Amino acid sequence: MNVLLISMPDVAPIIMHEAAFHMPNLGIASLGANLDARHTVHLIDLVRKRRGLRRYLTRMLLQLRPDLVGLSAMTWQFDTCLKLIRLIKTVLPEVRIVIGGYHATLMYEEIGADPAAQAIDFMIRGEGEAALRGLVNALEDGTGLADIPSLSYRRGDRWVHNPKGALLDLGRLKLPIRDQRRLTRGYHIMNHGAEVIETSRGCTRNCNFCSIRHMYGRAFRPFPIERVLADIDDIYHHRHCRYVFVSDDNFVLAPERVKALCKAIVARRYHSLHFTVQADSVTIARNEEMVRLMARAGFSSLFLGVENVSSKNLQAASKGDIVDASRRAIALCRKYNMMVVAGMIFGFPDDTEAEIVANFRFLKETQVDTAYCQILTPYPKTGIRQALLAQGLVTNPDHFSTYNGMWANVRTRHLSAERLQYLVWYHKQRILGWWDPSPSVRAQGRLWTGIWIYLMRPLMQKMVAHKLRRIGWQGRYRQEIARLGGINRFPDLHD
Repeated sequence: MNVLLISMPDVAPIIMHEAAFHMPNLGIASLGANLDARHTVHLIDLVRKRRGLRRYLTRMLLQLRPDLVGLSAMTWQFDTCLKLIRLIKTVLPEVRIVIGGYHATLMYEEIGADPAAQAIDFMIRGEGEAALRGLVNALEDGTGLADIPSLSYRRGDRWVHNPKGALLDLGRLKLPIRDQRRLTRGYHIMNHGAEVIETSRGCTRNCNFCSIRHMYGRAFRPFPIERVLADIDDIYHHRHCRYVFVSDDNFVLAPERVKALCKAIVARRYHSLHFTVQADSVTIARNEEMVRLMARAGFSSLFLGVENVSSKNLQAASKGDIVDASRRAIALCRKYNMMVVAGMIFGFPDDTEAEIVANFRFLKETQVDTAYCQILTPYPKTGIRQALLAQGLVTNPDHFSTYNGMWANVRTRHLSAERLQYLVWYHKQRILGWWDPSPSVRAQGRLWTGIWIYLMRPLMQKMVAHKLRRIGWQGRYRQEIARLGGINRFPDLHD
């Protein structure tokens, strides 16, 4: 069978410009790799084809003539997914469509009942390697679908949802596709070529704003260290790539495993290999030896879940009081020259302007390298969504295209959604100011940080100062919101 797997073109430029960070979709790379060898599979990451989507995808569909097209989408990307499906069915009316990813996992019943999704033939819920392999084999062999766990499929005019399957043995998964079957190129972080790996799946934390449990349950499963090293070897020796994003939901949940992995990486003697990971503040704060080994192994950038500096807000998020742990975690990372990207969430029910200011002042005071500032988003099937709906604080319950952290879909008891959106933007500009790369960041990228410091930043400072004199903060905000609002609009996909 001829299979084409596609990831979405939508981006969320919360940290940096939308053109500065394009990563391959690891999900479709793993799904494709674990199909049986008798099938032909190709991958397309549409984040690399954001311009001219219709022309490019039409050409590739006619060239490849797939029997089955799979699309992976998060909740905020699903509107684009439906537009792409309509295009695919226009070009190849007989092709069959399967969707997967977070949105299909969370909302399969709602999707099945939606007339706009009638062109979808199958849905895969949760971990997908075994389910997709079973589906492709069944379609090729003409066998039944009833025994494929985690698969949903049409039977006449109704949907059948098979029972969810058991979690997979990660040690048996093949390495992701990174060869010529991946039809798109040019993945990067700034001016560095970049790839993605995973060393574990799942998270055992209680954060009620997160939907990860719907994918993997409340479980944490590490890949065998030998398998992780083989994955890194593939990226380093065969793809000649030196920047690796680790997609684990929380890389540091098992500190002893992290230490063992770091020691194994050091023993490999990779040269100039850099890793970026995601971690929680408490584990980092309690494990200095782990942080030291991470830095030695090349873990040079860390996304740290600070979340908020209000004890009440942290309690609302089921995080516990982690402010002191966040301070210590940031200090430890700086001690070992690791770049810190601090994740901060705004818009909890009792937030006023004062809480917004306090969060930004914390980021400024602790001297994080940059901040990932999101507005609290009521993602489907999360605990925080139910709480916010019950309090009447969700202002956009149904239109999910803005559910990417950039937009205010909630209000607080003191701030409208529009005021919340503006104040988060305004105080980020006023308090955090212009980005000043730390010495550790400059060491990682002397060329591009030098261009930013000595050329781009002075030029942009002059341009923005002129704009402020002319139109003020509100005028600049309206221009920026208009620009961001158009980032994920693809005119050539409109019917």
